[in-house]
Amino acid sequence: MVRVKICGITRVEDGLSCAKHGADAIGLVFYAPSPRYVQIEQARAILATLPPFITTVGLFVDAVATEVHSVLDQLQLDVLQFHGHEPADYCASFHRPYLKALRVKPGVNLVQYASAYGGAQALLLDAHVDGVAGGTGQAFDWSLISRDLPLPVILSGGLNPENVAEGIRRVRPVAVDVSSGVEATKGIKDAAKIAAFMQGVRNASL
Repeated sequence: MVRVKICGITRVEDGLSCAKHGADAIGLVFYAPSPRYVQIEQARAILATLPPFITTVGLFVDAVATEVHSVLDQLQLDVLQFHGHEPADYCASFHRPYLKALRVKPGVNLVQYASAYGGAQALLLDAHVDGVAGGTGQAFDWSLISRDLPLPVILSGGLNPENVAEGIRRVRPVAVDVSSGVEATKGIKDAAKIAAFMQGVRNASL
């Protein structure tokens, strides 16, 4: 089955709900302008209660390197996710597996972009909305995704329980990433929506 990351976790109970319903990974946002931003103590409490084998991902947007190092010194994160304009050498400098996000819009050369980040574990494709780094709840035109990308694709942007199966069937990503699509309000997840989303992912393979 396609792997699932649920991003923007801000509460212990939401992290536990993700694990209970079968998510493979959770995302913690270390970007202060985001409504899903978490302080170190919040993040530590969430991580402390997760069961084994849940991958933990720290999301950053054009952060200075010292900020990333500070978070890594205080928290055990498995993967880093860079959602800004970070160059490849910066992303690799933390010696941690990383994902590189790209906000897709017409005219962007996805093959060229993916080639520039050859050290990434995957390319996370999100919707482009001017002035917003991510988490907009908006989808993008999946037909813009090249079939010959040199990196695995994680599909993000506007996914929800109703459209995730179609997204998986059309794009064939290695994973999907959801945040607002399983929320009650910004930063607060809805357990029923998480369960429905996971069912949508399972339905894609039927």
